[in-house]
Amino acid sequence: MKLGVLCSGGKDSWFACSLAMEKEEVACLISIRSKNDASYMFHTPDVHLVPLQAEAAGIPLVTVETEGVEEAELADLSRAISLAREQYGIEGIVTGALMSVYQAARVQRICHQLGLWCFNPLWYTDPAAYMERLIASGFSVIVTGVFSAPFGADWLGRAIDEAALADLRKYVTADRITLTGEGGEYETLVLDAPFFRQRIEIRETKKEYANYRGVLKITRAELVPK
Repeated sequence: MKLGVLCSGGKDSWFACSLAMEKEEVACLISIRSKNDASYMFHTPDVHLVPLQAEAAGIPLVTVETEGVEEAELADLSRAISLAREQYGIEGIVTGALMSVYQAARVQRICHQLGLWCFNPLWYTDPAAYMERLIASGFSVIVTGVFSAPFGADWLGRAIDEAALADLRKYVTADRITLTGEGGEYETLVLDAPFFRQRIEIRETKKEYANYRGVLKITRAELVPK
């Protein structure tokens, strides 16, 4: 089956992509660039780097921009999925949804309207097992946005490795965050994955941070050999 993967550039969409590639054909990625940093539906930090990720993975990309108006942005998502179906003949959509009923229900509704399958391979997966598998599988992931206590500015650009996972486990207990960031506590960017042909190297960044909220704006990055 030909599938399109909804790709934000973060760990969940790329790990879901890797799971889809194990059994089906990933024909393209679908990315939505929202002009609204507070979008309910779409991840926004450094989403402009998804084309570089797509090139690294050697997977075609369909990109659509949206103003990010709540609910109206779903029409733009539907348009992007329709374009992917026309251009690449996809029969279904893959998402990296973990627990967000808001996002999953809306994608499923659009797929139903378009006559497409909808797959959420990470849906209600065990958070600890998922994070451990992500790291053990060789994904290179950094934090590009924090939106909750107790995250400090030092988390911006920090790699998700065993040490970071240990700290996140403490925060789950002490601060009641979700281990995976599914509650919007942090956002990530994938720099490398086992199936990437090249990896992304960051050259220039700018941090913006205040009161437990911040983003790592990556202003220059490029692909380098692995």
